[in-house]
Amino acid sequence: MSRRLVLILALTCAVGVGNIYFPQAISPLVARGLGESPDAATLVVTATQAGYTAGIFLLVPLGDRLPHRPFLATLLALTGAGLLAAGCAPTLPPLVAMSALIGITTVAAQIVAPLAAGLVAADRRGAVMGTLLSGSIGGMLLARTFSGTLGEWLGWRAPYLVAAVLVLLLATVLAYALPVTTPPSRQPYPALLAEPLRLLRTEPDLRRSCLYQATIFAGFSAIWTCVALLLTGPAYRLGAEAVGMLALVGAATMFCTPFAGRLVDRWGPDPVNLVCMLGALVSTAVLAAGARGGVQGLTALVLGTLLLDIAMQSGMVANQARVFALRPDARSRLNTAYMTCAYLGGSGGSWVGVRVYGRTGWRGVCALVAFLAAVALARHLVALYGRSTRGNETSAVSRR
Repeated sequence: MSRRLVLILALTCAVGVGNIYFPQAISPLVARGLGESPDAATLVVTATQAGYTAGIFLLVPLGDRLPHRPFLATLLALTGAGLLAAGCAPTLPPLVAMSALIGITTVAAQIVAPLAAGLVAADRRGAVMGTLLSGSIGGMLLARTFSGTLGEWLGWRAPYLVAAVLVLLLATVLAYALPVTTPPSRQPYPALLAEPLRLLRTEPDLRRSCLYQATIFAGFSAIWTCVALLLTGPAYRLGAEAVGMLALVGAATMFCTPFAGRLVDRWGPDPVNLVCMLGALVSTAVLAAGARGGVQGLTALVLGTLLLDIAMQSGMVANQARVFALRPDARSRLNTAYMTCAYLGGSGGSWVGVRVYGRTGWRGVCALVAFLAAVALARHLVALYGRSTRGNETSAVSRR
């Protein structure tokens, strides 16, 4: 696969993922613009993530059945139409409905990843996955900064309208730039939908990868949904632009994920997962100090969100490398199972995080994230210990 194609696919990931995350920075502006409470406006974020989860389940399996070029171009065109409609929404209910539609159709990154995994050698898969994830991270970070800044200047509708233009331009580029591919499966659509559930039942490594990402991503989503409430609330009294600027700190993850991918290629995914889970746990202690407000609190938020971003994204590289190695003929369906679980965790994390924040404040959200990271770490240690025990037992039997 050429470097030019890798860059185009990384840009596709950036645009697709950015559409999920830019509403996080402008939810307070949506609340003011439509005369709704801040808690009600966060439904836009939750609806986008829930729609994305549904899109992964309903549409990504078709990546094993349809040619990639027309499939991706069509999805991006539908996303662009949804963004235009959202930018013109007169009240919150139609905006929430359009947010769900945007989420459903903006699944390009989850179709690109299996496509790229099939175009490179196995010993380069981790590095390419890391590069694509760097694109996704760049889209996520720039989308928050872009929407927060543009929203403060021109109102909450402007980010939706500008994003629509960008998505429609990319759809045109992909219609010409993507290579012609032959789908690996001819199964009917109902069978494709059922396959991810069967793979979850039969592939233990898929199940634990799903658990790892669902728990860590739930914590990640809880933090980023609630940090907008924290920064615009009485502790800091900052604008939506501050949320976007905070997101820029995570730009370091764009350089960390290709490095994590090379580590996965060399050492395997399990050691990388272990370090990432420990990093997520440590980040919660740092983030908790953000409740103090002032310069010290803001410094804690910067360092804590950076560490959590690196841990979550590097862990995703490790998990996807493990998942894509299981069944080369079913990578889109494997990715469907994996990402559906991950975004179910993300949607649940946003929903629960807002309610925990309303009852116990920022420190309660940090405690929730620590609990989720501890669940993932406990399961991972069981997997590592069990593997080590089985290996020792096998060695003892062979010596006898």
